[in-house]
Amino acid sequence: MPEHGNLHERVANAPDVPSGLPLVILLTGFTDAGSAVSGLIEHLREVTDPQPIVVFDNDRLLDYRARRPIFTFEHDHLSEYRPARLELSLAHDALGQQFLLLSGYEPDFSWEAFTAAVLDLSTELGTSGVTWVHSIAMPVPHTRPISTTVSGNRKEIAASVSVWRPRTQLPATAGHLLEYRFSERGDRVVGFVLLVPHYLAETENPEAVIAAADRIMGSTGIVLGLDELREQRLEFLAKVNEQVDSNDELRQMIQTLEGRYDAYMAGRDPDAGDDGGFDERDLPSADELAAELERYLATRPRGDEDKRPHS
Repeated sequence: MPEHGNLHERVANAPDVPSGLPLVILLTGFTDAGSAVSGLIEHLREVTDPQPIVVFDNDRLLDYRARRPIFTFEHDHLSEYRPARLELSLAHDALGQQFLLLSGYEPDFSWEAFTAAVLDLSTELGTSGVTWVHSIAMPVPHTRPISTTVSGNRKEIAASVSVWRPRTQLPATAGHLLEYRFSERGDRVVGFVLLVPHYLAETENPEAVIAAADRIMGSTGIVLGLDELREQRLEFLAKVNEQVDSNDELRQMIQTLEGRYDAYMAGRDPDAGDDGGFDERDLPSADELAAELERYLATRPRGDEDKRPHS
């Protein structure tokens, strides 16, 4: 296995970390429907006072040409450089409870070495368990709660939360590899896949961010302040519903998705008979739905890009 000790640097004067804290992992990368992960990273960096303990080396883990860092150009000079961030931090929830947060970009290189480094850090810090979240686009309606697929070895959480349990092959993420390796050595680990409406997958959806936070709170016991996100959710859903109400095709599509969702949740076969079954090929594509929501997207306030975590 490649040497992994040089993938990160210890932060000078980092805070002491007590043993027994939960580890939360949030990595952006291959898929982030509704900006669930990137939005939650941004929120946690604002409200949990994360204090870096370890900073990972961009030059070893990041493909700069695929995910270019940001410079600010001010009239005639470069005034600010904002490199991507991948770091392990000590954070505090709304009640002052501490937890560990590994957040930032998904590494482009050296997955095995990165995973080994994270496992070593987890052992050194005596973490009590691992929780990670990512999100994918699914043909589900925004008028229903965001559902979840659960993986890992915490069977009690899977039994109570997991809605969709497929047997399938899927493109891997670094989060999957971390879960697999943690589980191999017997650590408590749970992964949540949020099933986000496919026609809203390219938007910054506060509902998805809240769902990610809820899953983390349920598995770790930490408490996160979400008032600002809830206000953003109300505004977001109002604008989406306004657009849906003004378009007959989109409204019919939502009703069809609702019928399928409700039939599935009731335990019936949504593809059998006349009680909500349909052929997904008859639905507008995600691109077509995105076009129908163009007016909504045009009304979104601009200028928020600088507030998003570059990760």
